[in-house]
Amino acid sequence: MSDVVIVGSMALDSVKTPFGSADHVVGGAAIYASVAASLLAAPQVVGVVGEDFPEDALELLASRGANLEGVERVSGGKSFYWSGVYDYDLASRESLVTDLNVFADFNPVLPESYRESRYCFLANIQPQVQLAVLEQLNETCFVMCDTMDYWIESERDALGEVLARVDLALLNDAEVRQLAGTPNLGQAAEIVLEMGPHAVVVKKGEYGATLVSHDDFFTIPSYPLPNVVDPTGAGDSFAGGMIGLLAREDDCCSMNLRRAMASGTVIASAAIEDFSLGGLRRLELDEVVRRYATLREIVWFEALELEAL
Repeated sequence: MSDVVIVGSMALDSVKTPFGSADHVVGGAAIYASVAASLLAAPQVVGVVGEDFPEDALELLASRGANLEGVERVSGGKSFYWSGVYDYDLASRESLVTDLNVFADFNPVLPESYRESRYCFLANIQPQVQLAVLEQLNETCFVMCDTMDYWIESERDALGEVLARVDLALLNDAEVRQLAGTPNLGQAAEIVLEMGPHAVVVKKGEYGATLVSHDDFFTIPSYPLPNVVDPTGAGDSFAGGMIGLLAREDDCCSMNLRRAMASGTVIASAAIEDFSLGGLRRLELDEVVRRYATLREIVWFEALELEAL
């Protein structure tokens, strides 16, 4: 098992969905990804919080073996705050408030103990910040990055530099279409591959995810759930489950990328069953294994042999 560096936002969220609401609860990409990854590997967390950030969230990570040396708490500052409302189908949301606060000046400096890690997830942060982190990692580190529509639109050149240096790019279906300039998802993924990453994973929400690389193509459905409460953090939990499995196996072959996607899918399924970290807090490794087996059964089918009529 190898350590994994996770860099991104650590936030407080206020969320309203058709199924309830939560006010000033723990969120942020680095939090969701780190808690998800901690089920499988030891995350080394890099982020910044204000003095209002709940200590129990950091204690949860520490209790699961996370290294928090890279987390900075700014005295007198307020944590990144986001507020949003989801539509009934949970596929779209409206952001009401986005206050960067201490996150506005986020300048991640990796502790020396982090710099030789073999795996890294760069969550959705400014591409220039992602590049600054890449400069601090060893060249053999397997790096997975996320991004968003805003950076695709406003920082395309810097994002292109990031994509040229990472191993796997993680985008949702709208983002990959926007980046590639084509509505066809398969063609869009191929275009992004030409930008430099060795693999592209396209997140499709309730429709699962697709992996495209130069030597593989794989699609996995979402895990079936009777009760979905809050999709906030689903993509970051998926990413954490992916990078956690890769670090645990310490092997990034095509089959392990597929297994990592399955791992990310089932861990993300727990995240969306409750607000904030509620679902991930309750998730145990044996339940990850059970859901993984169920997902595997869903996509299995026998070979078909046909004779000419």
